[in-house]
Amino acid sequence: MTATRDTDRTRPDSRGGELRLDGVSVAYGRGPAIVDRLDLAVAPGSFVAIVGPNGCGKSTLLRTIAKLLAPSSGSILLDGRALGERGPRELARELGLLPQSNTAPEGMRVGDLVARGRYPHRAAFAKWSGGDESAVSAAMAATGVAELADRDVDTLSGGQRQRVWLAMALAQDTGTLLLDEPTTYLDLAHQIDMLELFRRVNREQGRTIVAVLHELNHAARYADRVVAMRDGRVVVDGAPGEVLTEAAVEQVFGLPCRVIEDPETGTPLVVPRARVGVAAERAD
Repeated sequence: MTATRDTDRTRPDSRGGELRLDGVSVAYGRGPAIVDRLDLAVAPGSFVAIVGPNGCGKSTLLRTIAKLLAPSSGSILLDGRALGERGPRELARELGLLPQSNTAPEGMRVGDLVARGRYPHRAAFAKWSGGDESAVSAAMAATGVAELADRDVDTLSGGQRQRVWLAMALAQDTGTLLLDEPTTYLDLAHQIDMLELFRRVNREQGRTIVAVLHELNHAARYADRVVAMRDGRVVVDGAPGEVLTEAAVEQVFGLPCRVIEDPETGTPLVVPRARVGVAAERAD
C-alpha cells in the first residue's frame, strides 16, 4: 500500500540523542520479569508507537526509560551515556514523561501547574524569564488550555486535566517525549487534535516521540515506526505497513482481522473480524 504521509519531507535537526536499550529486564520485587531482555534503539527525531495487549510491559518500559523504575539487568543509554550518570534535573532537561495518571496538589491552578514544566531549566532562586513565559504560553495554546489558566486543576474534567498535564510536558521543552496512553480520557476529536500536535512537534521541532498507544489505527497513521510487544518482549518492529499485518495482529493480540488501506492516508487500517455469534446474528 502507498502512504501519502509526509515522512519523507525534510525535517529539522533532531534535538535529542539516540535512545538505546540493551538486554533490559524489569521485575517488581521477586516476581517474574515484566520486561524481559528487551533490546530497542530509538533514532533521534523519530516517532515510535509501542503497542501490545494489556499487561505486556509497555508502561513499565516507559517508566524504566524515565528512571522511575530500575532495570534488574541490562543498560539504557541516551546519546551514548547511561541514564544512571544523570541527575534528576539534567535528565528532566532531556526526557519528558506524560504518565497515564497524575495528581496535582490540592488547589493548584492550571497556569501554575504548567509552569512547573520549566523547573529543570531554571537555576535555584532564578527569576521567571521571558523564555519561561513564552514556553508556557505556547504549550497552553497548543493544547487548548489557555482559557483554563486560572481554574483549579481539580475542577476540570478528565479530558481537560489530560491536556493540562500534556501542556506541562510540552513546557518542559525536552528533546524526547515519553507518552503513556496520552489520549486517555479524551473524546475522539481531542484524541485527533493531540495526535496531530505530537506529529507537528516531531516534524517541526525535531523532538523524538515514544508513545504507548492502544489504538492501532492511530499508531499506523501518526507514527513512523511501530514496536509490538507481548509478554515483555518485542514481537515485531518496523514501519506501520510491516508491523500491522493480519498475521502479526493475530499473533500479538489474538485478534483475527482484515488490514485494508486507510483512504485518507494510505496507511494500514485494522478492521477486526466479526465474532462468529455477531456474524450469524446479522446474517439472520
